[in-house]
Amino acid sequence: MTVTVLDPTTALVLIDLQAGIIALPTAHSAADVVAKSAELAAAFRKQSLPVILVNVDAGAPGRTEQGRPMGTPAADWVTLVPELNIAASDIHVTKRQWGAFTNTGLFETLKDLGVTQIVLAGLMTTKGVESTARHAYELGFNVALAVDAMSDGNQAAHENSLANVFPQLGETGTTEEILALVKARAS
Repeated sequence: MTVTVLDPTTALVLIDLQAGIIALPTAHSAADVVAKSAELAAAFRKQSLPVILVNVDAGAPGRTEQGRPMGTPAADWVTLVPELNIAASDIHVTKRQWGAFTNTGLFETLKDLGVTQIVLAGLMTTKGVESTARHAYELGFNVALAVDAMSDGNQAAHENSLANVFPQLGETGTTEEILALVKARAS
């Protein structure tokens, strides 16, 4: 299925497009994800729609079977990539867990702006993007997912999210399809 409509106040939420995350191995090119995300951001800005740039600077404190990465991250690990052409109007959110809503003020910010729908893209599909999509859906937002503007470290998990999880949380579409809907708003 493709995205059918964008609400009058739709926000673009870009997840973890930062130096430390894009350096990780992904099933699909992180550079392509960044380029498509930048395209979406430019189109949203042109229509005066909110662009939310999310980065992560820590992990949730709970124990996991896989443990925690060791070592100190590089100084620029949390720095958003310059290819996003960050604008003064962009809203920045820093999270300390996979999803962008918990303890970040994102929900309140979106509600204050009158946002009823979010378009999601970024890294990693099964962590930051999916967690944010699940929470957005539970909070009552319409969710659209730019499936070619995201990737994951695990191809099978990425494909599972696209085929089995995302259609239950919202509508999926390509960057091109979403851009067409954004541009149609100008008509």
